[in-house]
Amino acid sequence: MDIEEAREYCLSLPLTSEHFPLDENVLAFRVIDKIFAMVDLTDPKWFALKCDPNYALELRDKHWEITGAFHMNKKYWNQIDLFGELSDELVKGLIRHSYAEVVKKMTKKIRTEHPELSKVS
Repeated sequence: MDIEEAREYCLSLPLTSEHFPLDENVLAFRVIDKIFAMVDLTDPKWFALKCDPNYALELRDKHWEITGAFHMNKKYWNQIDLFGELSDELVKGLIRHSYAEVVKKMTKKIRTEHPELSKVS
């Protein structure tokens, strides 16, 4: 999967938008107002995704393409090498997992107001 395919997949998830929170090089994807994925467009090899802490460690042990995300809290963020050997289905699953991790931390009120958020798991 390349960065454009990852971008399109992120944007296909409900209530997702993209923006440049830091500068013109760092692209972030938000669900409502919370970031679930980021990429530095100067080095699009690495795609940062939020992750459950235990699952993050499991993924890092199992796949050389997955490491703690540079400049992020490594307990909750992994970076994946899009140029590695990870299958497109695994990458899509990790994007959905990241999205779901962010959604589950949203208030019940927000999740109730936006039932489409619960359709991604």
